[in-house]
This record gives sequence, structure tokens and C-alpha cells, in this order.
Amino acid sequence: MERHFKAYRLAHDADEQVLGTHPVLMSQTHPAAGARIILIRHGQPAISLRPHANHREFRSYIESYDAAGLDPVSLPPREIADLVKELDFVFTSGRPRAHESAKALAPHAELAADALFVEAPLASPPIPLIRMRVPKWAVVARLLWHAGYNPGIENYAGARDRAVKAADILVAKVWHGGAVALVAHGYFNAMIGRQLRKRGFHRTGSHRVQYWNAVIYDWKKGNAP
Repeated sequence: MERHFKAYRLAHDADEQVLGTHPVLMSQTHPAAGARIILIRHGQPAISLRPHANHREFRSYIESYDAAGLDPVSLPPREIADLVKELDFVFTSGRPRAHESAKALAPHAELAADALFVEAPLASPPIPLIRMRVPKWAVVARLLWHAGYNPGIENYAGARDRAVKAADILVAKVWHGGAVALVAHGYFNAMIGRQLRKRGFHRTGSHRVQYWNAVIYDWKKGNAP
């Protein structure tokens, strides 16, 4: 059953706790041994993945991609489902492709949708006279975003700060042990993962451009950075 408002408050209460307003957390310097955070990229969205486009068409494609839900034929792999089968709580970004992926992956779990976890944005660069497949446009747009091209969208520094806050929420959720999963987006998941490694979490797996990609971050005794 989904209790979105309750789950949303839980997420933000956790954020406040990790920032130091909760007396129990203030007395504990590291997560409990066995704490686990699982970052999962959504499944394949219900949209054509490799059309040719000019820069104007790519701008429209970005909007359509964000609005697309999960392709019904994109089922979660068994090994990914096994990772979350005992979890009763899963975070998502709330984007249709991520939220529907979370429901398909963990139909038994309570879902917390929070826009804090949305993908780091892209802007279509106005390069005339060129048609490319959209994955190539995405690579160019991401490189330019890192170089400072961010007209009307969140810049890299803003996304990095958001990744810090996202890591705060996830760490707070497992502070006393246990596991939590986030079903969100490939690039922003990797940004969160960098923050978790800085805090001493051990990574298993790698962030790849692959639907249903899962990367595990574990806290073990002696992990402190």
C-alpha cells in the first residue's frame, strides 16, 4: 500500500535527523554495522530510445522522456527483485518511469516519492544543421552541462548539493541498521553514490548506462573514512 504523504514526511524527518536535530543520532557517530543502501535505476521507459533528432526535436524528446512511464515489457530482473523482496519501504523520484518501476519491483513496499531524487537535468544545445540519435545528443548535452551550459535548469553545483541532501536522507533511514532502496535515475544515482563513498560506505557493483542497474552500498565495522 502506498501512503505517499506519510512516506514523504518520513523522508524529510529523516533528513532533519541526520542534520543533527535528533538526540539519538547525535550520540551515534556512524551508521550501525550492516546498514545497506541500494541504488537502482528505473526500467526501460515506454518511449522510442534511439530516434534521430535535431536540437529542437531533442528538446521535445527530453520532455517526452520525463513524462514517459515504464514500458510494460521491461520487467525487473529476478536478482534485482531479490535484493528488495524483504524491504517494506522504497524511495522513488516520483517521475513516472521511476515510480512505476518501484511498484513493479516492490509491490509489497510502501513508496516514498520525493522530487529530491529526480535526474540531474539536461538542456538541448542549439547546434544547427546536425541530426543525431538521442543517446549521442544526451552525451553532448551532459558534457556541456558539466562545462556550464545550463539555460533555465539546475547547474552541476545545485545537483551536487541535492545529492548531498539525498545521501543524508538515505543514510538516516538506515542509521540504526537495516536496508533501504531508491529507485531513481542513472546519473543522479551515481552522484549520490559518490557522496555515500565519501562517508565510508563500501560499493558493490558499478553505475552503468543500463536499465534496472543496481549498486549496493554497505556500511561495515571499520568503514569510517
